[in-house]
Amino acid sequence: MTAIPTNGPRSAATIARECIEKGAELILAAGGDGTINEVANGMIGNAIPLAILPGGTANVLATELGVGRGMPQAAVGLASLTPRRIAVGRIENAQEERHFLMMAGAGLDAMIVYNIDANLKASLGKVAYWVSGFGQVGRALPEFDVRLDGRKIRCSFALASRVKNYGGDLSIARNASLFSNEFEVVLFQGANSWPYMKYLTGVVTGRLTNMRGVEVLRAHSLEIECATDPGIYVQVDGEFAGRLPARLSIVQDALTLLVPERFLQQHTR
Repeated sequence: MTAIPTNGPRSAATIARECIEKGAELILAAGGDGTINEVANGMIGNAIPLAILPGGTANVLATELGVGRGMPQAAVGLASLTPRRIAVGRIENAQEERHFLMMAGAGLDAMIVYNIDANLKASLGKVAYWVSGFGQVGRALPEFDVRLDGRKIRCSFALASRVKNYGGDLSIARNASLFSNEFEVVLFQGANSWPYMKYLTGVVTGRLTNMRGVEVLRAHSLEIECATDPGIYVQVDGEFAGRLPARLSIVQDALTLLVPERFLQQHTR
C-alpha cells in the first residue's frame, strides 16, 4: 500500500486519477468530507473501489455509513466492507462543474460554510458551524427560486441530499439514500432567519416533513436561480462551491463505494 499526501486544494482528484492509471486496485481516502469529495472526483466513471478513513470535522459520510468516527476504528473494519455501485450528484455553475457524494446546499447553509472562520473551525471543530449559524439569527436572508418537475418554489435554503445525515449530528433528508437514483430535496422558505428556529426544532424532533414553510420532494435534477441577490452561495459536501445560478443533477452508476454489510442490508430491504 502506498500513502500519498495531498499538496493543496483540489490535488486529491489528480492523485486518485494518477494512481488508477498506474494500476491501483483500491483507493483509500483518509481525511474529511472535503478530501473524500476531491478523491471521488478523480474516480468518477471508474470501476476501482473507494474506501474511507474519516479524519475531518463532521465526517458526514462516515456517520452515514457507520464506519466509525475515527481512522483507527474505521481501519479495523476495512476487510469486511462490500463494494456497491452508486450514483452521485453533479453541480454546474459559472465557477465549476463538480461531482459530490452527499449533498449540495444553496442559501443559508452555504453562507455559513463560506463565512466560517478557519482558525475557529480548527480549534472548535463542528462547534464552529453552530457559532457561524447562530450568527445569522435576526438577519435578512436572500431568496432564490428552485425549479423542478415543472414547479418554481421560492426559498432561502435548499438542500439536495443523497444522505440522511447532516453535519454529523442531525438528520434533514430522512428518506435520502446513497443507493437511490434521486435527490431528496428539502426546501425552506423565509426571508429572514427567525423561521429557522422552528425548522431546527422540526429537524431535531423528526417532524420537519409536515411543517409549514418546508417542502420535501424527490428529483433527478433541479435548477436553482437567483431571485433577489446574484451573490447567493452554494456548497457541496460541506465545501464552498461558488454562487448561483446552478444546476444539480444525478449521475447514475458513477462510483464503486465500499460499504459495511449492515449498511447494505439496512438500505436494500
